[in-house]
Amino acid sequence: MNDWLLVIDMQLGFGHAASPWCTPGYEDCAKRIAQMVTHYGERVLFTRFVPSEMPEGAWRDYYAHWFFALETDNAWLWEVDPRWRDCPSFTSPRFAKWREASERLHPEAAITLCGVATDCCVLGTAVEAVDAGRHVRLVEDACAARSVELHRAAVAVMADRAPMLTVTKTGLVLAGAGSPSPFNALSDEKAPGGSDRLLLAR
Repeated sequence: MNDWLLVIDMQLGFGHAASPWCTPGYEDCAKRIAQMVTHYGERVLFTRFVPSEMPEGAWRDYYAHWFFALETDNAWLWEVDPRWRDCPSFTSPRFAKWREASERLHPEAAITLCGVATDCCVLGTAVEAVDAGRHVRLVEDACAARSVELHRAAVAVMADRAPMLTVTKTGLVLAGAGSPSPFNALSDEKAPGGSDRLLLAR
């Protein structure tokens, strides 16, 4: 099986109540991710957002606003959630993590995606992955954002990337249903009159 679970930014900075970036729904998300981590075994990779020590361009304005993220006393926020500290992970200063993840995964691996935040790092990673030609399965109930509205809006944007990306739920993943795979949108059925023209499958 060549289907990997890519878990985006399950870190204290997004799950601890003391963090300005604490994400509502993080714990519900974590419970579902814990089930999938067990299900996937060794085919799991975690990402870790770590602010750049020397931000450039628009990042300087970003961290001027979110200055807490660069304070050395807050470095503990960027550790992987202790529940998964022993799992394979990598760091990135970027919202989208696919560029770094792709270097660590089989070139034909399909991706099951979850984590936080739906409208930022999950969305960015999903778009990068499908743009690179990967099939992505988004586990919507194992993702969370700063609000339900943002979460739903981001899921809707990603769902529109079908058939490269499909949206599913944790229960279906655990049941082995709907694995990321090519979607056969075209049929080789002959058109009326014997033409070899491809017809859209109903």
